[in-house]
Amino acid sequence: MPLIRTLVQNTAGPLALGLAIVCSSPSPVSAGTIDLTELALVEVIPGLSDLVAVTHAGDERLFLTDKAGIVRIYDGAQVLPTPFLDISALTSFSLEQGLLSIAFHPDYATNGFFYVYYSDNATDPVIARYEVMDGNPNQADPSSGVTLMNIPHFGGHYGGQLQFGPDGYLYFAIGDGGQQEDPACRAQNLSLLQGKMMRIDVNQNVDTPPYHGIPIDNPFFGPGDPPDEVWAVGFRNPWRFSFDRLTGDLFISDVGQFQREEVSFQPAASTGGENYGWKVMEGTFCFDPDPLDPDCPAGTQSCSDPGYTPPIIEYDHSGGECSITGGYVYRGTRISGLQGYYVYGDWCSGRLWAASQDVGVWTSELLQISLSAITTFGEDVDGEIYLATSSTLYRLEGPGPIFADDFESGDLSGWSSSSR
Repeated sequence: MPLIRTLVQNTAGPLALGLAIVCSSPSPVSAGTIDLTELALVEVIPGLSDLVAVTHAGDERLFLTDKAGIVRIYDGAQVLPTPFLDISALTSFSLEQGLLSIAFHPDYATNGFFYVYYSDNATDPVIARYEVMDGNPNQADPSSGVTLMNIPHFGGHYGGQLQFGPDGYLYFAIGDGGQQEDPACRAQNLSLLQGKMMRIDVNQNVDTPPYHGIPIDNPFFGPGDPPDEVWAVGFRNPWRFSFDRLTGDLFISDVGQFQREEVSFQPAASTGGENYGWKVMEGTFCFDPDPLDPDCPAGTQSCSDPGYTPPIIEYDHSGGECSITGGYVYRGTRISGLQGYYVYGDWCSGRLWAASQDVGVWTSELLQISLSAITTFGEDVDGEIYLATSSTLYRLEGPGPIFADDFESGDLSGWSSSSR
């Protein structure tokens, strides 16, 4: 099994790198009581293409984001034949580029607004708003699109997640630009948006450009750098982040370079401004120890500086791992013992883990299920967790009467071959 480390989490502020590191092993946890060896994957929808995001709009439907620029609806019985949204003509579609996620306004049932993150035909990230069609909840109005932000980019590591936080603000993250080892040190360059997480208020300037505003409590609000939109810094390629719907805590999975994959953490009480370390740090590994690296701006902290916020979870590549895919804290009802576990996986090895916190220590446990080439996780309106490859959507399940209705017919054909 690859190295997995967990760190004592001090929610009052950044952690010093010298704090105790605990190797992962099964141990009593406060989050849940289920035997994690009994979890399973149930195939929900096969035959998809380029699936990169799964979300809901406050109802039972699932919205499936196709990287080619299309959003489709699964209504619980079928994928509807007409796309909810098709912006493929606006979208560059190659490697990391494309339509990468969609997020629905907290008041979507009233205002019909939703937001998309895509790379345009010039390969630059765009945050745009659309509206649902009047009288047709399964169809967006393609003429309603307005651009909130168009961000010059450098060719890779788009990040691409959109999420509304419990504060009602829209969060999104962009990677460092994609060049190996971030040679320009963009993630630490506070004049750029690359390698940063942003937080904007979509309830300002609703009817006039730029169709958003900046929360005045953003940590860098005001004259000078960083840009006002920036909420946190120091990311390489944050491939999926999520808020715990119960606590409001933020979990950010950041894809590493050579040494570490990591899960960063921001408590709900945070006022922002954390620096998660890249490219000086790769997880808790000192990637670029020279504080005078000419590529990094003056004042960049060295590896030993306690101003960096290290991950709560990291793992190396010794087991065939190469790229983390971030998930969700489970808050559904179908697997009661999984409550409070953060579920995540690795794209290359297909390994899946569930992490929990006990008295300040995060511990990851390897699951006895796997899913190679996992592109994303998703969450439905009830808090159930979904996993996807580019072609197939699965739901995470567990044993017991709490989901026995799915199997009362005795037909187990929906179970994936990797579920036992």
